[in-house]
Amino acid sequence: MDALNSGDIAWVSTSSALVMLMTPALGFFYAGLVRKKNLVSTLVQCIVIFAVVSLVWALWGYSLAFGPSVRGWIGDLSLFALTGVGAAANPGYAATIPELLFFFFQLKFAAITPALIIGAFAERIRFKALLLFIVLWATLIYAPVAHWVWNPAGWLKAVGAIDFAGGTVVHIAAGFSALAAAIFIGKRHDYKNGQPIEFKPNSIPFVILGTALLWFGWFGFNSGSALAANGLAVSALVVTNLAAAAAAVSWMITDWIKLGKPSAVGISVGAVCGLVAITPASGYVGVGAAILIGLVAGVLSNLVAHWRTTRTQLDDSLDVFACHGISGVWGALATGLFATLAVNSAGANGWFYGNPKQFMAQLIASVVVAAFAFCGSYLLLKITNWMTPVRVSKEEEGHGLDVSQHGEEAYA
Repeated sequence: MDALNSGDIAWVSTSSALVMLMTPALGFFYAGLVRKKNLVSTLVQCIVIFAVVSLVWALWGYSLAFGPSVRGWIGDLSLFALTGVGAAANPGYAATIPELLFFFFQLKFAAITPALIIGAFAERIRFKALLLFIVLWATLIYAPVAHWVWNPAGWLKAVGAIDFAGGTVVHIAAGFSALAAAIFIGKRHDYKNGQPIEFKPNSIPFVILGTALLWFGWFGFNSGSALAANGLAVSALVVTNLAAAAAAVSWMITDWIKLGKPSAVGISVGAVCGLVAITPASGYVGVGAAILIGLVAGVLSNLVAHWRTTRTQLDDSLDVFACHGISGVWGALATGLFATLAVNSAGANGWFYGNPKQFMAQLIASVVVAAFAFCGSYLLLKITNWMTPVRVSKEEEGHGLDVSQHGEEAYA
């Protein structure tokens, strides 16, 4: 067993802080996209989700995800309230850092994932219902999926699926849960005569600020997933940046062709799509593959978002499904195409490197997690709605969630 390594501890600690920054960054990204009357509520939803999931993860979530496995499906509760999780390493996950630090790093993933979903029902969710749904979702959707993919005994891991930093666990799960939420909660009342009207962002500078901070924090998200200060972490840093850059450019060009002008919001959303797509692949692919993954993500998510707006009545307010669901699936499948042992000897070769079985494993994991997240989230919303109304009243929605839910305004 390797001894604890101070350099690895320092890097994973720093990465944990970077990933924590992504939660307020997401708050600003989403808050800039909604209308002014919902700015405060959107920001505080992200912060309170971080607080609530921190407690859930410490008490039982970590044990369910990373504790001793029950037939590959879920962890037992032997690590409840972090029992036995301390300064010693758990070599099954990371041999050179304390298990308590591994818990802390994984906490940041568990906390930001449900926050991604709120963009699908922005401007119409009741705060009490949100809190209940998040506790249920973190426990019954996120923890099992994390167990299946990342626990050494998880059944999807046994199938051969690989996910370096959360493309399947985080983004497919959140994206398809967002789709279920948008369908369940329904359209905002501002949708007139069955036709969507244009909702202008209240602060494009907030959107750009959120994007920049997400991009910055994502270096900890992906590179920190090496769980060591080594060459693999450096490789993940580089490919993460290149995929984000490529997707920002490809979304920009797609908008330019369709709209005649490059959109600042579009460039920002495109960068996030690239970050989403490279997440599962970041520890397995090289530079060329990363750029291609980003280029495809920007165009693909752009087209899906445009289709959603123009051809459907689905009110996924901030296009969480197009960004996280679609780019997440593409990233997971692309990992099965472009992964190479030359980048990570502990990974696998993809289809383009002579191993088509890896693509099939990625496809199975993507379909299973998408279906489980969608159906499970829809069911949890029904349960939540039975306990307390999920949606605010028409009058509360009209006043805005800032006033109706919190009694506050962004700008007096």
